[in-house]
Amino acid sequence: MELLASFGLGVALFASTDIDDLFVLIGFFADPRFHGRNIAIGQLLGIAALIVASVALSLVSLVVEPAYVGLLGVLPLLMGIRRLLELRRGIEGDDEALADASRDGAASQVLSVLSVTIANGGDNVSAYTPLFATQGSLQTFVIAIAMLIMTGAWLAAAHWLVNHRTIGAPIRRYGERIVPFVYLALGLYILHRAGSFGLLHW
Repeated sequence: MELLASFGLGVALFASTDIDDLFVLIGFFADPRFHGRNIAIGQLLGIAALIVASVALSLVSLVVEPAYVGLLGVLPLLMGIRRLLELRRGIEGDDEALADASRDGAASQVLSVLSVTIANGGDNVSAYTPLFATQGSLQTFVIAIAMLIMTGAWLAAAHWLVNHRTIGAPIRRYGERIVPFVYLALGLYILHRAGSFGLLHW
């Protein structure tokens, strides 16, 4: 059950941090100069790079007391608060910027998607790192697998939505409203799991 819960956590975390990536992928699939296979390779490599970077950063937990590492859970909390403030002010998330490099060859197409995915992954690393720091190696592996599977689902969804563009607007509108609460819940979960709330007891 714990591994199933870890898988579900990976799915929820990916969905909450990669809503903007879904629309980036829609932009790539809508560009006739891009081959679907190259988009898929670039996106998978980009997400894998973000996961590896987050796991590497989380290794600080090996030399620091878990309760203090868990304080990193404040990051998704702050991200959630920021998103709520943006919604209150009527500010939508940043629009994706498609790469301007040459798109003629397969390598350049893969690199374009990869670079955009990594450049757009600041929130991902901020959310993944504290979570991985509070998980065991097996749980971390399951969460990473869930994220890679979700990457495939995102690619399929983006490809489908390109042919049903009217569906994109309501997904963006309601997704922006849900994401802040997912971030807040994630931050509280990390703080609780690591025992960081105990540091508040005087």
